Amino acid sequence: MVRLPGERVALRPLVFEDAPLLTAIAETPEVANWWGEVDDGFPFTDKPTAARFTITVGTTVVGLIEYGEKDDPNYRWAWIDMFVDPSRHGQGLGTDALGTLAQHLTMEGGHHRLTIDAAVENAAAIRCYEKVGFKPVGVLRSAWQDASGSLRDVLLMDILAGEIRHASEPG
Repeated sequence: MVRLPGERVALRPLVFEDAPLLTAIAETPEVANWWGEVDDGFPFTDKPTAARFTITVGTTVVGLIEYGEKDDPNYRWAWIDMFVDPSRHGQGLGTDALGTLAQHLTMEGGHHRLTIDAAVENAAAIRCYEKVGFKPVGVLRSAWQDASGSLRDVLLMDILAGEIRHASEPG
């Protein structure tokens, strides 16, 4: 895995020292509300099919972004998920990280379509995804179980390779 420079952030492969920092971010109420409890092995072995990057600003760890790929030549696409430290929300860091990975997956990874989803109540995440150019596809009903055990709906969004906007471009 390579280092991917963005306009405000860099995406780099995870290193051992990232684990406590990413765990602390993932355990903040604002992130845990959407991501749930941190699983054993996070961030290295809890999701073996995901490729993960640490999101950094300079040398500061500010979040995690991950993707998975469908490699069937007739149905080639990738999914993305991410979180950013709540203390850094509103700075365009998530938008930059998402756009940077989306560009990499389409230009270098050969994917023509990417997907991402957010809880329908997660307006901030949806706005971030829209700024990069993701468009709503539809609502997946009862698609995930939150910490209380309630099933919740998610908004599935996708983007095609030519639709990706950079963080500095107007949405």
